[in-house]
Amino acid sequence: MIKDIKGLHHVTSMASDARQNNRFFTDTLGLRRVKQTVNFDDPRVYHLYYGDETGSAGTVMTYFPFPNMVLGRSGVGEVGETQFSVPKGSLKFWRDRFTAQGVDGLEVDTVFGANRLRFMGPDGDGFALIESPDDARAPWVVDGIPDDGAIRGFAGARFSLHDTAATEELLGFMGYQRAEKEGDVTRFVIPDGNGADTIDLAALPKTPFARPGAGSVHHIAFAVDNRAKQLEVRKSLMDTGYQVTPVIDRDYFWAIYFRTPGGVLFEVATNEPGFDLDEDTAHLGEALKLPSRYEDYRDEIQANLVPLTA
Repeated sequence: MIKDIKGLHHVTSMASDARQNNRFFTDTLGLRRVKQTVNFDDPRVYHLYYGDETGSAGTVMTYFPFPNMVLGRSGVGEVGETQFSVPKGSLKFWRDRFTAQGVDGLEVDTVFGANRLRFMGPDGDGFALIESPDDARAPWVVDGIPDDGAIRGFAGARFSLHDTAATEELLGFMGYQRAEKEGDVTRFVIPDGNGADTIDLAALPKTPFARPGAGSVHHIAFAVDNRAKQLEVRKSLMDTGYQVTPVIDRDYFWAIYFRTPGGVLFEVATNEPGFDLDEDTAHLGEALKLPSRYEDYRDEIQANLVPLTA
């Protein structure tokens, strides 16, 4: 069994409009843009990162905004809900804020004993705020969002699957422990994690498969401390029969990827070296940073990208 995973590292999704995406995460949700760079495989497209002050593992939502991308269709074989942690008692503030700003899909309920506010992102992305009374992580605080209401980072994520059995086995191998079950949803928790500790598996045997597009999660990443631990995780997964990519340098972390039995793409990412590799912490996300192989084409790339603010 793998013992080095600490919880989530980041969640990466797709969007249809970079400016709209940036405005939603920095203004509506009050997260910090910790990096603006480009897609490693398509430098015509931004890769935007949002999180806490430093982009700590377990706080970072990232996006590939493909201009005018067709909206995805929710279904099974995907991360159906990305969950953020907020202080207890703060959901009224968020519901009022979302209502005033025209955020869609608002629904309040209780899940595994915690109050939840479900909502949609600009492309129909499935999100929820979960009240987490014991989350001691420091938030990124902006005007209009009080410290006792601000997002602390991820709480976890919910997968939508036809059958959860194989994914349950995988999560157990990755160090997650089965905690509770409510209806068709089973919760798994990583002990002594980084705050982004839970994965919920929803069994939806009659639901059609998802169609990827804007608003869909591209992949979900799990955190390990360093490259040595990552190599140990990679070996363990390959010894178990998973087809895992070689280690890929993503500038701010190293990554490996593999496809899970339920169809969700998993990444295991290192906490090192971090988002302050090429920017001072005080100025994270302010300038366009490019992978070294694209630096000679900076003028052409920058001319093709829409400015994030009008």
